[in-house]
Amino acid sequence: MKCSTFARLLITCPDQPGIVSAVTTFFYHHGANITMLDQHSTDPEGGTFFMRLEFQTPHLDMDRNVLTQAFDSAVASKFDMDWDISYASDLKKMAIMVSRHDHAMQEILWRNQRGELPAEITMVISNHPDMEAEVSHFNIPFHHVPVSKDNKAEAEAKILSILEGQADLIVLARYMQILSDDFVSHYPNRIINIHHSFLPAFAGANPYRKACERGVKLIGATAHYVTADLDEGPIIEQEVRRVSHRYDAEEMKEEGMNVERQALARAVKWHLEDRIIVQHNRTIVFN
Repeated sequence: MKCSTFARLLITCPDQPGIVSAVTTFFYHHGANITMLDQHSTDPEGGTFFMRLEFQTPHLDMDRNVLTQAFDSAVASKFDMDWDISYASDLKKMAIMVSRHDHAMQEILWRNQRGELPAEITMVISNHPDMEAEVSHFNIPFHHVPVSKDNKAEAEAKILSILEGQADLIVLARYMQILSDDFVSHYPNRIINIHHSFLPAFAGANPYRKACERGVKLIGATAHYVTADLDEGPIIEQEVRRVSHRYDAEEMKEEGMNVERQALARAVKWHLEDRIIVQHNRTIVFN
């Protein structure tokens, strides 16, 4: 499907009869061909309704701004909708933040280069200079912003100035710094982190060693949105891999890095394709 030919509609509203009919009838009458529709209700009586709809745009009988106004007055207001229309031709701008582990960053860069992640990667930011040569192979700007306990506020202010107007999404590809509440507040539900364990288990440092010491049989990774509460943001995707008593901590870590790459790439793809709706501290993912 060509990126220039379709748009996506996300809806959240109180559930009641007639929503699907009203939405689809509206787009039918304005020349849009609906090519995908997913929906979910938390409860058939008094629940919350979620919808993701893709529609073709070449034969619309009005431009974007008029369509937005018409949908709001004819449908959205009637059903008290929280909604948004995005156009696939408008590629989201994505920034990557990384420290010294390159596996998650490389996965995102490679998939984007192959056209699997529909975004414009505007930059890579790191608190170490190690990744500059790797990033240069992809012709993407690299910014080294050192961070220490003494300059954290100044470093974050510099990063925010670099990001201004250049990031619809920030991907923490093993960025080993805790972002302040103020930083996170600039990008609500637009910062994705990969946590190197299957949250909520083994949060914090050295998760693979902790897992090995406990004799776990499954290890995993969790991709989630970043909030002010450390590692407590809405979970987007989780991946697990079976291990055994034969694995030591290093082998678990190696296997875990493979899991991290997969979980993060899927979460980023779903965000870029507008497949995620956040409700409180959980997600509805139309994948």
